[in-house]
Amino acid sequence: MQAVGVIGQLGRYPVKSMRGQWLSAATLTLQGVLADRRYAFVQKQSRSSFPWLTARELPELLCYNTTVEKASFKEVEVTVTAPGGEKFPIWSEELRRRLEERSGRELFLLYDYRGSYDAAPISLITRQTIARIAEESEAEVDPRRFRPNLLLDLEGGEAFDEMKWVGRIVRVGDTARLAITKADERCMMITLDPASAKPNPAILRYVAQQHKLCAGVYAQVITAGEARAGDPVALEA
Repeated sequence: MQAVGVIGQLGRYPVKSMRGQWLSAATLTLQGVLADRRYAFVQKQSRSSFPWLTARELPELLCYNTTVEKASFKEVEVTVTAPGGEKFPIWSEELRRRLEERSGRELFLLYDYRGSYDAAPISLITRQTIARIAEESEAEVDPRRFRPNLLLDLEGGEAFDEMKWVGRIVRVGDTARLAITKADERCMMITLDPASAKPNPAILRYVAQQHKLCAGVYAQVITAGEARAGDPVALEA
């Protein structure tokens, strides 16, 4: 085992593209973080392989807060708080109609207990990588821009070291194990401020020019377990 650092924070995003929560602890299941990306608003008329309504189409989605009221492997109850403070249960028709009006698209709500993921159930990035992006793009970069499930603090490592882990197994805490499957290819989502949804194209421009659009990695959970902030992270031999 090669120790590489510790978990700084954990994140989950119950509704795709809406604001998530930082967690001090989380259950890592074979479907990812419990209650992560279980709901998504889907564009009825889309025939693409990526039909969800996201902040690409409606940046203000990032300003909708989500609160998990109850979570199990098969059922997740979520309350959504709109930017103006109004609260809605996730199944609210009023919420759906509001998002239709704001986006100009017909929508339906999808619940998937396996999660609606772009490429894999777990996304991971290091603080060192985020700090480098901030420095080189001359922008204040909030880790929430990258919407990670695991934000790691490397011990003795350097920015973008996690990119070298593709094909390796990472042990998290006492029992959880992750297979690092591929680099995370970024899009305009990282240009959007997670608090205001205002764009800063310099961030994506730097990642595109210097790192072929990639920052952080995707992973599959191969052994479930609990993960907590401060838990050690190590590469298996």
